[in-house]
Amino acid sequence: MPITTRAAITRKAHTPWEIVDLQLDEPKAHEVRVRFHAAGMCHSDDHITRGDAPVRLPVVGGHEGAGIVESVGPHVRRVKPGDRIVCSYIPACGACRPCSTGHQNMCEKGLNASTGMFLDGTFRFHLDGEDLGGFCTLGTFSQYAVVSEWACIPLADDIPFEIAALVGCGVPTGWGSAVYAAGVRAGQTVVIYGAGGVGSNAVQGARYAGAKNVVVVDPVEFKRDMAKVFGATHTFADAKEAHDFVVETTWGQLADHAICTPGVLTEEIVNSAIAVTGKTGKVTITAVGKLGEKAVHFPGGMLIGYQRQIRGALFGDSNPLYDVPRLLGLYRSGDLKLDELVTRKYKLDEVNQGYQDMLDGKNIRGVIIHEH
Repeated sequence: MPITTRAAITRKAHTPWEIVDLQLDEPKAHEVRVRFHAAGMCHSDDHITRGDAPVRLPVVGGHEGAGIVESVGPHVRRVKPGDRIVCSYIPACGACRPCSTGHQNMCEKGLNASTGMFLDGTFRFHLDGEDLGGFCTLGTFSQYAVVSEWACIPLADDIPFEIAALVGCGVPTGWGSAVYAAGVRAGQTVVIYGAGGVGSNAVQGARYAGAKNVVVVDPVEFKRDMAKVFGATHTFADAKEAHDFVVETTWGQLADHAICTPGVLTEEIVNSAIAVTGKTGKVTITAVGKLGEKAVHFPGGMLIGYQRQIRGALFGDSNPLYDVPRLLGLYRSGDLKLDELVTRKYKLDEVNQGYQDMLDGKNIRGVIIHEH
């Protein structure tokens, strides 16, 4: 039978999150109903309320979440009722062309991320007769949600839900941006622009990969201080200071890598990243900017003369079925700091305050703890 669930939705751009009661359908084939215990507050959801994410509205927010499987639809094999899970914000079916060639981060089952519509063309959330999709076909800002079984990753009993939620997006996106997409290697110099929920994990990935210099650029002092906790060797408030340091410490050879993970990507950040990389250097862009603004503008010679590369990274090039358990294993061994990422915890009713705290530079990551 359908159930009622409390959720945070937004009806149109430039309006805050609104707490409402939604009707939630039963799961259909290859779907499961999840009782979420924790949801991460990623900057991507804030892009929705600011009109910078081209999504179908109204929408149920949230794409980082962990909880317990309540029920399953027909033909579900990956999980069963009672299982603890973390949701991958991009599903991984394991059978499509991207999945079968080692690119689960681009699984074809994730094609409706911006609408929240299921593959049969229908929706599971409803409000007064209107259909609502969950962001990334998840909607973790709801106490309960129906999600694809391909988005479910089994979660061991010893991992807290509020920690697990973060490895569904922010942690592998940042870590993988350094380790996989950039391909940081021992002894290299890496400059990371933005040290929030994603950038902090790029710092951890770069450091664990063996980078000699992990340089962070962030205007917020709290984030610079936390970046040192996560492994940054040097931190600066602006790109010019960082550039001057890199010139000095590398004897003019410049950085091997620049990774862009700010809250909002700008042309200024991209140009700084290109300028700070030396010969055969690589710029990896993980963040998105304002809708309608172009951030990548530079003369072709800037790439050709130094054989620089510039590329985008989705989900940090991660394979969630492999990388989520792997990252949690590093957390268990003390090699990956996840507790330190959670700055504050909020009730669902406090979601707007949580995002204001993020914008004010008070949080690395806020987490919603659902009440049941």
